Amino acid sequence: MIDYNRLNNLTGWIIFIIATTVYALTVEPTASFWDCGEFIAVSYKLEVPHPPGAPLFLLLGRMFSFLAGGDTTQVAYWINMLSVLSSGFTILFLFWSITHIAKKLVSAEENLTNHLLVIGSGVVGALAYTFSDSFWFSAVEAEVYAMSSFFTAFVVWAILKWENIKDPSDENRWIILIAYMVGLSIGVHLLNLVTLPALGLIYYFKKREKVSKKGIFTTLAISGAIVMIIMIGVIPGLPSMASKIEIFFVNNLGLPFGSGIIFFTILFLGGLVYGIFYSIKNNKITLNTALVSFAFIIIGYSSYSIVLIRSNYNPPIDENNPEDVLSYVSYLKREQYGSRPLLHGQYYTAELVGQEKGAPVYRKGKEKYEIADYKLEYKYDPAHTTIFPRTYSSQPQHVQKYRQVMGLQQGEKPSFSDNIYHMLRHQLGTMYFRYFMWNFAGRASDIQGAGWLGIFDAMEEVPASLAENKGRNTFFMIPLFLGIIGLIFQYYKDPRNFSFVAMLFFLTGAAIVLYLNSPPTEPRERDYIYAGSYYAYAFWIGLAVIPIFSLIQRALKPGTIAAALSIAICLSAPAIMAAEGWDDHDRSDRYFSVDSAKNFLASCEPNAIIFTGGDNDTFPLWYVQEVEGFRTDVRVIVLSYFNTDWYIAQMMRDAYESEPLPFGLSLERYAQGGLNDYLPLVERQNIKGGTMNAEQFIKLINDEHPALQVPTSVSKYNSVPAKNFYLDVDTASVLSMGIIPEQYKNMMVDRMHWSMKGGGLEKKDLAILDLIVNNNWERPIYFNNTSASSVNFNIKKYMMQEGNAFRLLPVENPAGNEMMVDTDKMYDNMMNNFHWRELDNPEVYYSEDYRNFVLNHRATFNTLIDALLMEGDTERAKAATMKCLEVMPDEAIRFDHFSVQLVSYLLTLEEDELAIEIAEKIGTRADEMLNYMFEKGITERFELQKNLISLSELARSFRSADKNDLAQKYETMFRNYYGMVQ
Repeated sequence: MIDYNRLNNLTGWIIFIIATTVYALTVEPTASFWDCGEFIAVSYKLEVPHPPGAPLFLLLGRMFSFLAGGDTTQVAYWINMLSVLSSGFTILFLFWSITHIAKKLVSAEENLTNHLLVIGSGVVGALAYTFSDSFWFSAVEAEVYAMSSFFTAFVVWAILKWENIKDPSDENRWIILIAYMVGLSIGVHLLNLVTLPALGLIYYFKKREKVSKKGIFTTLAISGAIVMIIMIGVIPGLPSMASKIEIFFVNNLGLPFGSGIIFFTILFLGGLVYGIFYSIKNNKITLNTALVSFAFIIIGYSSYSIVLIRSNYNPPIDENNPEDVLSYVSYLKREQYGSRPLLHGQYYTAELVGQEKGAPVYRKGKEKYEIADYKLEYKYDPAHTTIFPRTYSSQPQHVQKYRQVMGLQQGEKPSFSDNIYHMLRHQLGTMYFRYFMWNFAGRASDIQGAGWLGIFDAMEEVPASLAENKGRNTFFMIPLFLGIIGLIFQYYKDPRNFSFVAMLFFLTGAAIVLYLNSPPTEPRERDYIYAGSYYAYAFWIGLAVIPIFSLIQRALKPGTIAAALSIAICLSAPAIMAAEGWDDHDRSDRYFSVDSAKNFLASCEPNAIIFTGGDNDTFPLWYVQEVEGFRTDVRVIVLSYFNTDWYIAQMMRDAYESEPLPFGLSLERYAQGGLNDYLPLVERQNIKGGTMNAEQFIKLINDEHPALQVPTSVSKYNSVPAKNFYLDVDTASVLSMGIIPEQYKNMMVDRMHWSMKGGGLEKKDLAILDLIVNNNWERPIYFNNTSASSVNFNIKKYMMQEGNAFRLLPVENPAGNEMMVDTDKMYDNMMNNFHWRELDNPEVYYSEDYRNFVLNHRATFNTLIDALLMEGDTERAKAATMKCLEVMPDEAIRFDHFSVQLVSYLLTLEEDELAIEIAEKIGTRADEMLNYMFEKGITERFELQKNLISLSELARSFRSADKNDLAQKYETMFRNYYGMVQ
C-alpha cells in the first residue's frame, strides 16, 4: 500500500512545479503597467512607494533584484519572479489544504481508491486556481497580490495542520507561527487579516465537541475584534499613540525631538516583556500564548521601520515623505486618499451645509511641533443622509453612473431602497459577481466593462473583433458547476468545514465589497482584489471529485477506475481554463509599457521637465529612470502630487543629473495649511484690462501681500485677483537660445496671454505658474497629453509637439488652442529615437492598456504625417506612414479608429492599393460590430461612435480622392447605421 503522507507531499510538490513553471513561462519580462513600475523601482533602490507601502515586499524584491547581476534590464524580470514563486507556493499550500478537508469526506479506510479521491480533489482544486483569470494575472507581475495570496494560503494551511496536533505545546507553537505570518503579511497587504474569523471557526470546532450558534457567533465576534485590534489598534494605533506622546513631551515638557518616541517604545516593549514573563512565572498558558503571538505580530510588522529609515535618506521616490512619526501615521492611515462613509453618511444629492474644524495637523518645526492645518469635518443636510450609504459620491461621472444603475432621472433623489438596489446590482453584481463569473464561467473580452459568458453566450456567433480578442475565454461554466457540486456536497457531509470555507469565501469576497464601499466607476477592473474569494471557491471545485465518484461508482463497481474517471472528468475544468486563458495571460516578450515610457522621455530635450498624469503616465517612467538609468536628466513631475508641499520640497532637490527646479517661491509659501492651498478667483476692479502680470502675481505671493488675502473667521487665504494673465518675453534672449523652430520664428510673441479655466488655482497651478515665470526658458518644460489637459490654464496654444510630449514655448498658434508641431524634432524622435520592441509580433498579447498606448502612438504618427503633408514634405510623410504600419501592424494590434486617417494619407501619397486594403479591413469590422450591437441592443456609446466615425471618415477620404464608388459604399453603410441611432 502506498503511504498516503508521502503521496500527498510528493503530489503537492509536483503541483507546485507545474504552477511555478506555468507562471515562469508566462511572466512579463519587464515592468508592466499600473503599480508594477513603481514597485520594481522602489524595490530596486528601497525607496518609498505610495501609502501604505509594502515594505516586506520591497525587501524581498531587493533581494531578488541581486539575481540580475549587473544587467539592470533584468531587474524587473527577477522581481516579477518573486510573484511567480509566491504564487507557486500559494498553489502548494492550497493543494495541501484541500486534501486535508477532502480526507474527512471519504472513508477512513486506507486504500488506493480513497487516496486517489483525496489527492485528485487537491489536484483539481489547486490547478483550477492555478489557471483562474484573476490569480494568474497577479502571478506574473511585480504586484503585492501574489505574495498576499501566499500568506493567506499559508495561514489557512497552518490552521488546518494545527487541527491535527494533539500536544498542547505544539498547538501553541503553530498558533505563534500563524501570528508571525500575519504580522509579516501586514508588510505586504492587509488581505490576510480578513481570514482570521474563518480561522477562528477551526479553533472553536476543535476546542468544543458540541457547538452552538451562540458559540459560533461569539467566536466570530472575538475573531473580528482581533482583526480590528490589528487594523486599528496596531497598524496605525501604536504609531498614533507614539505621536501623541511625542507631541506632549516636546511641546508641553520642552524635551528634545524623539524623547516621546523613546519613552513610548521603552514603555510598550517593557510592558510586553513583563507580561510574557508574568505569564510564564504564573503558568498562565493562554495569556502567554496570546502575548507571545502579539509579540510576533509586532516583530512581523516591524518591517515597516524601513519606511522611516529610507525616507530619512530622501530618495528620489519618497511619497508623502514619512520621515517623522507624524507624517508616518498619516502615511499608514492613507489620509491622502480621503475616506468613504461606511455605516452612516450622505446620498450623492445631499447638500453640504457646513464645515467644522477637526483635529489639528502637526508638522515638525525648529523647536517643537507646530499646527500646520486642521482637518475638516463636512456636515451634510440630515434629510439626505442614510444608514449604510452606498451612493455617496457627488463627482459628476459617479452621479451619472448612480442614476444609470438605479434608473433615476436628473434631479430625482434616491431612496434607501435605491441605495440598497445599487449595492446589490452594481457593487455586488457588477463589481464582484461579474469578476467571479469571469474566473469560473467565462469572459466576453478584455475590454473594460466586459461581461461574463454563459453557456449559450459562448456558443453564439460574434464579430471577428470579439471572437479574436484573446481576452475572450469560454469555459462553458464547467468550473462553476463543479464548484456548486462541491459546495452542496460539503454542506451536507461536513457542515463544520463547509462553514469554514464559506466564511473564507464571504470574507475575502462580498465582505470586502461592503467594507470598501467603492465608487461606481474605477480607472480599471479590480477583480484581483477578490482573488481570496476565488481561492476559497477552488476548494469546492476540488471537492466535486468525491460526489462525482459516488455517481460513477454506481455504474462501475471497481472503485479505482471510478475514482480515476471522476478525476479525469473534473480535470476538464482546469484544462479548459488553461487552454482558454493561456493566450491572454502569456506576457512573455511584451515590452511596450517600458518602451512607451522611454518614448515619453525620448521626446524631451536634455535637462527637461515633464509633467505627467496618472499611474500609467508615471510609474513606467520612474522604472526606466530608477532601474535602467534611462534619461535621468529629465525631471518627471506627477501633476496631482504637485498639490502637496512634500512633493514640491522634493522637486527643490537634485535628482541624478537633474538640478532643482527653478522655483521663485520658497517652500514656506507652499506649506500645507498656509495661504496657498487653494486660491479662489476674487476679481479686483483696479486691475487694468482684467489681466494680471504673472510675474507680478508671483512676487505678491512671495511677499504675502495683503492685497491678495481674503480673511475668514478662523484664518485667511490668498486669492487670484484676475482671471487673465500675461507674461512678457525677452524675444532676443529666447532667439539666442536656439529653441524656436525656424518655421515658427515668425509666430513668436513678446507677450503671452492666457486665462484660467475654472474659479481658482490649485497649488499645482501656482507651482506651474511659478516655474514658467522663473525658468526664463532655460529648461525645456513639457507636458504629456493628460497633464496638458489638467492644468488650470488654457496654454495649449503655446505648446509645440516634439514626439509624445508637448513643449511650452513663447510661440502662439494663430489657430487658437490647437498645438503646433516641430516636424524636424518629431520626425527624428519617432523615426530614430523611439522604441518599438515586439510591437510587430502577432504572438505577443497586448491587453487593453497596451492597446490604448498603441492608439496614442498611432495618433502621434497621424499628427506628424498631417503636419508634414501641410508643409508639402511628401517624402518624409510617406516614410512616417510606412514606419507606423511597420512597427504597429494590424497583424499584431488591430487597426483602431486612429488608423482610419492613414487611409486619407495613403491616398494623398498615391498609395491607393494599400489605402483600399486598410479601408476594407476597418470598414468590414465596423460593419460587423455595428450590426452585432444593434441586433443585441447594445448601446455602449463610445463603441458606437467609434465605428460610426470610422465609416464616415472612410467615406470622406475616398470622396476627397475622387473615388466616388468607394466613398458611396462607406457612406451608405454609415447612413444605414446612423439612422438606427436616431
